[in-house]
Amino acid sequence: MKASLEDISYRKGNQSFVAYHRITSHFDFNWHYHPEYELTLITKGRGKRLVGDNHENFETGDLVLIGPDLPHTWVSDNKTNGKSTAVVIQFSEKFMDGFLQNMECAGVKKLLLRSGQGLHFQKRKTETVLEMIKQLPASEGVEKITGLLNILDHLTQKKHKILASPFFQPLKGKTNERRINTVCQHIQKHAAEKISIKKSAALIHLSESAFCKFFKRATGKTFSDYVNTIRIGNACHLLIESDKTIAEIAFACGFESLTYFNRIFLKKKGVRPKEFRNNT
Repeated sequence: MKASLEDISYRKGNQSFVAYHRITSHFDFNWHYHPEYELTLITKGRGKRLVGDNHENFETGDLVLIGPDLPHTWVSDNKTNGKSTAVVIQFSEKFMDGFLQNMECAGVKKLLLRSGQGLHFQKRKTETVLEMIKQLPASEGVEKITGLLNILDHLTQKKHKILASPFFQPLKGKTNERRINTVCQHIQKHAAEKISIKKSAALIHLSESAFCKFFKRATGKTFSDYVNTIRIGNACHLLIESDKTIAEIAFACGFESLTYFNRIFLKKKGVRPKEFRNNT
């Protein structure tokens, strides 16, 4: 999908980098990218996280490092109560260059190189660094700079998962941005219903064939695969937090056949729905 360029200069001012608390009623769908690295910690909230062509559920404690120009967004669940909050740290390649020349920062350099596809850190393994991140926005002067370096150094020792596939190629610029965002928000909102290519194409005034080519080029996925990814994410949430049967969940998430649901779930998660529920 087309991502919008976010300019953080207004927030950065004359600071070396940005570290702030984000407080909002809910995280809106805002598919965007920027030339800075970004470390985001969700301090309250849950929903869907999109990084490149990766789509997963997130909850409080979600910690992700995103490399330059990698499109991303967090989207709150409709059921989220109260405020959604996060700590966001954004810093440029230019700012880091001087530090990365030193052999003591070799681990940090490797970490930042890997972040080009987005890195997700295990919640249970990051308790100490989470507190460091939460305190960074209040830091000033040299303490703020050393605080960021310490955070990155701690993360080099933590297990992480790569998010976006190596095949993902982001499409930058504003051309067609509104069109693809319109479609993706429509899918997010109506994933439990029957979603047709015809209706989705009509939303942005394209023929079905042109829409399919446009969608695949923008997202790296076919329309049906993208819809199934969103639906499986919703199913995972229900498997964990509800007592509904697997069949009830399948139909509640928009699948017309339990057999098809089981097949798609196994393909995307590597386990069957029952195993997923029993192991979480």
